[in-house]
Amino acid sequence: MYAIIDVETTGLSSKTEKITEIAIYIHNGKRIIDEFTTLINPEKNISNQITRLTGINNQMVATAPKFYEIAKKIVLMTEGKIIVAHNATFDYNFMRSEFSSLGYDYIRETLCTVKLSRKLIPGKRSYSLGNICNDLNIRNEGRHRAYGDALATTKLFELLMSIEKNAS
Repeated sequence: MYAIIDVETTGLSSKTEKITEIAIYIHNGKRIIDEFTTLINPEKNISNQITRLTGINNQMVATAPKFYEIAKKIVLMTEGKIIVAHNATFDYNFMRSEFSSLGYDYIRETLCTVKLSRKLIPGKRSYSLGNICNDLNIRNEGRHRAYGDALATTKLFELLMSIEKNAS
């Protein structure tokens, strides 16, 4: 079982920045069987640069739940599952940092679709989510939003699994 995730954040450093949105698609290896997506109040200002990139602004997150209010749901949804993400280190480090601030050591196995793409589909000009999805005709209806990027990652993951299965 897999938990395909994406997070949007207030910046690039998991040590100093916070999550503003999370999407989790639970996948059984064949299809999505559960999902969760929400904005998160990061309890800090979102810069204009991040708002321009994601479309998420301070007003949108003002009444959103704080991370501690959804932490238990995330733990339960991802328990016993492999975290799958495009550039998994980024998303996973932010999740670990948020949980660490609550005194919880969040540990999950991870699988990175960037690394898997490089292995199974060598020679692409770029393995960024936008470029690899364009190259593979995977539509992303919500670029730079957690739900859109996580769903595109899910479609990419399914394609990569079929390539790996056919190669075996």
